[in-house]
Amino acid sequence: MVRRACRDCKRIVKSTTCPVCKTNNTTTNFQGTIVIFDVSSEVAKKLGITAPGTYAIKV
Repeated sequence: MVRRACRDCKRIVKSTTCPVCKTNNTTTNFQGTIVIFDVSSEVAKKLGITAPGTYAIKV
């Protein structure tokens, strides 16, 4: 299954629609992934991530 990244929230998804944003604005062209477990971490704050999950670093 092809992994896609949402261009709006940068979350990695397995479908063409992002379940968080409810948008079809996804792409297979992204670089790097990061898994966030704790949204209060410095990395999550710097990236502006507010929910745990797998995200693309560059979309």
